[in-house]
Amino acid sequence: MNLNVKSFKQVMVFLTITLGFSWGTRAAELVMFESTMCEWCDMWHEEVGVIYAKTTQGKRAPLRRLDIDEEWPKAYGVFKNVEYTPTFLLVEDGQVIGRIIGYPGESFFWELLSQLMEKLPNTQSHACVPEAGVAIAGGGTC
Repeated sequence: MNLNVKSFKQVMVFLTITLGFSWGTRAAELVMFESTMCEWCDMWHEEVGVIYAKTTQGKRAPLRRLDIDEEWPKAYGVFKNVEYTPTFLLVEDGQVIGRIIGYPGESFFWELLSQLMEKLPNTQSHACVPEAGVAIAGGGTC
């Protein structure tokens, strides 16, 4: 079978999402709808994306990136009304907890995300701006 790299990536993403959604309870995730032409998306990746997975929020709600101009995996087809990029949906168990439309800058993003994270069950969140060294419960910094 001769697959180009893009097709291979699409198949791998589809399998990962499909298998992940078929295993019962789904954990929270932050779904980012983006576009290759989106300058604000690029800024988010430069300022937040490089550290997101290492933060408390990134561990509680891993990032899933979807291109708004491409067909979405079936599991994400239920998310309607996504028109602007970037748009972030905090999702748990297939339900949208909340959304952030646009990228308001790093500090505002972390504050808005923390407010959404507080709506998740069993979550104690705070405004985490990693470079500011904000203390987290139990010691350490985010």
